[in-house]
This record gives sequence, structure tokens and C-alpha cells, in this order.
Amino acid sequence: MSSPDVPSAIDRATDPAADLTADGTGARHGASQVDTNPYRGLLPDLPAYACTNCGHWQRWPAPGPLVCPVCADVRNALPEHGFEFVTDKQADELVTGSWRPAPVDGVTEFGTKPRFGLDSRGWVIETDIGLVGFECAPWYTADMLAELRRMAAEKGGFPVLASSHVHGYGALWQLQQELEPRVVCVNVHDLVWTKAFRVTWPADDELELAPGLTLHRTGGHFPGHSVLHDSRRGILFCGDSLKVDLSDDGQPVALSAHKAFHAQIPLSHGELREMLAVVGVLDFGAVATPFEMVPGVTTDHVVHLVQRLLSGPPDAAPVPLAEL
Repeated sequence: MSSPDVPSAIDRATDPAADLTADGTGARHGASQVDTNPYRGLLPDLPAYACTNCGHWQRWPAPGPLVCPVCADVRNALPEHGFEFVTDKQADELVTGSWRPAPVDGVTEFGTKPRFGLDSRGWVIETDIGLVGFECAPWYTADMLAELRRMAAEKGGFPVLASSHVHGYGALWQLQQELEPRVVCVNVHDLVWTKAFRVTWPADDELELAPGLTLHRTGGHFPGHSVLHDSRRGILFCGDSLKVDLSDDGQPVALSAHKAFHAQIPLSHGELREMLAVVGVLDFGAVATPFEMVPGVTTDHVVHLVQRLLSGPPDAAPVPLAEL
């Protein structure tokens, strides 16, 4: 039987908050089946390297990889002057970290400067079972990690870490290593991109990560691409299912959807219908991509966008919000 404090998908047998350490940041290695698995530790402890073009981290034997699989994929751009990779120590020297409250209460945004890779953001969401991390910053400095540990101790731990797809992973491997969340969740269709970290809970089409916080697979951009719906706050953490164009003062002015942004490859009609079936029934008044949170983009806007894209030939061009 599931605990009333934990969603049915994550019960006390595998409750991400059940075995937290005293400071609320990690798991006690003891009672759970996961923690006593005799086959843990079979993977070699290889160094991590980040692509300077997109920020994707790979674990690779020294002296490091020659190619970034994310940049070599049609959904991202190749580096104009060839591939370059940095180690974790080099990344730490390149960036400074920051965090700030997101535009919606109960969510904190973590990021780095100057721009590194795709310049993703890590969203940390307060829930009934502790903090849930969704997407990750390109790197976490010592100050950022200290702040996460402070927040975890204050808010009930850091039991869950998840991501929409590979363009939002950032330094997810680093947070798994440093904070030891019990649940690390990516959709089962996208495991091919997770070589740098260990997925502990491969998600199917729908998974409740915390009360009021549910992961839904939309597919499209990637087969396992998933969105996270915060029903209490009315936020859709939309991954790359949507591209939001902003005005100079940060207001949303246009929306688009794409299979590959740089190449401007649109989603197929079948992919759009699958996305509409999932997102169209979710109630939200703000969206959060891996790069920004934007209040004012609503369920109706997204439904009208997809319906418009279904009414003609596939198109990846932005549609003015005023027309939606």
C-alpha cells in the first residue's frame, strides 16, 4: 500500500524521501533494494568531458572523445571550427554560478555565466516530498552546490532529479554524484543519451514524481521527450516541445514547435497530434523551457498553435502570440 504522503507511482518501498541523510541531501545506503543491489558499480569510473558547443557531458577514457553525439545529431548544429571538449575542472574555471527565484513562487532557477554550451537552466521545485530538480545548469560551482544542500536541508531533501530530454541534461551527472537523489528519471525511449549518469527510474508515458508534479511523454522532438506539469502552480516545464520568442523586455511574442530548431525541421502531423493529446488537457498559465520561464503562455495558446500547424503543411516558423 502506498503512503498517503507519496504518490502511487513512488511508494514507500522506493520513496525518494524515505532514506535521506541527516542533512536531507542524499540516501542512506541500507534498507532499499536499489541500495543493496550487488551489481552496482560495474561501470568504470571514467572522467567527464563537456562539449564546448552544446555542453553535453560524456564519460570517456582519456584523452577524451573526438565527437559529440548531440552535435552530430540532426537536431543540433555542428561546431563551425571543430569539436572541443573540457574537463570538469576546466568547466569550473570557465563559469560562475548564480540562482534566483523564478517568476512563479516555489521554483528556483540555477544557471551559469558566461554562456556555456546551450546555456541551460536548472529548475528546483518545492514539493510535499522535498525538492525536485528538473533540467540542469551546464555546471554547478561549489557555491551552487552549497545552496542546493542548504535548500534541501530546509525543504525536506532532494529526492528526485529528472529531465525532459538530452538538450536539458546539463550537468545532471554532477548533481547525481553530489546530491545522490534516490530517483533519477528520464523517459525510457531516451536512455541512449544518458551514458554520463545512471537512470534509476526509466519513465513510461506518465509518472507522478511528487504530488501535483507529473511527467508526461510528448515525443516529437525526441522519442522520449517529456514535459513536467506542475498542476498546483499552473506551470508546464515544456522542454523543447515549444520555442518561445521574447521581446526585448522579456515578454512572449511568438511560439513555435520543431523537430530540429537549427535546421528548422518541423514536427510531423502525427507528432503534433500526439503532443496535442497530452498537452491539450493540462492546465497551465506559464511555461518553462530549459532556458527560461515565461508566464503568460497558456494552454489555449499551445492548443491553438498546434491546431494551426495541423491545418496546413508542416512548419517550424514562429507564430505571433497575438494570432493564437
